[in-house]
Amino acid sequence: MVAAATTRTRNTLTLFSAPDCVVCHRIRLVLAAKGVTYDLVNIDPNHPPEELVELNPYRSVPTLVDRDLVLYAASVVSEYLDERYPHPPLMPVDPLSRARLRLAMLRMELEWVPKIREIQYGNKTQVDSARKQLRELLLGIVPLFKVSRFFLNPEMSLADCAMAPIIWRLPSLGIHLPKEAQAIEDYGHRIFRSPGFSRSLTPEERGMAELPA
Repeated sequence: MVAAATTRTRNTLTLFSAPDCVVCHRIRLVLAAKGVTYDLVNIDPNHPPEELVELNPYRSVPTLVDRDLVLYAASVVSEYLDERYPHPPLMPVDPLSRARLRLAMLRMELEWVPKIREIQYGNKTQVDSARKQLRELLLGIVPLFKVSRFFLNPEMSLADCAMAPIIWRLPSLGIHLPKEAQAIEDYGHRIFRSPGFSRSLTPEERGMAELPA
């Protein structure tokens, strides 16, 4: 989504983010992968500051401000950043591969992220059910992690920027994968070792797991 900026137009690229939000982490990882310098404004989504209320009618994070442009919704923001800062590219060139990755990211947004939020904020029944369902969703795609070094692509892509924050949170969500899901663990360690991933973490997120040596 896009909106016109208010009179409080910022002169530097600014990201409004929550410190432990999985979709905000997705955008911070895109920015880190691109090596982009930006201002990070951490907020409490339950008490959004007046500036965010003026910028975004949904008062949601992540919200990106690029001078007189305001963008929200993680999918919109991530694709804008990939086009705005084209090096390194985070989407494949051919339309078929791009479509495949977009569908994978859409599935994460519609199926996976809601389960994470239920685990974080739901009652015991909701937490137990969401934890079981998210674990099953992960186990159902184990073969996809064996196809290539990154998720559905030989190079790191926007899909990895959406997937890696989810994998990083599994210990804190109480989700433990069996041995047959080792490919997911190996994938996570490859991403987590990158300097960009370390830069993408907030102090709150660093406490969710341990960075591999």
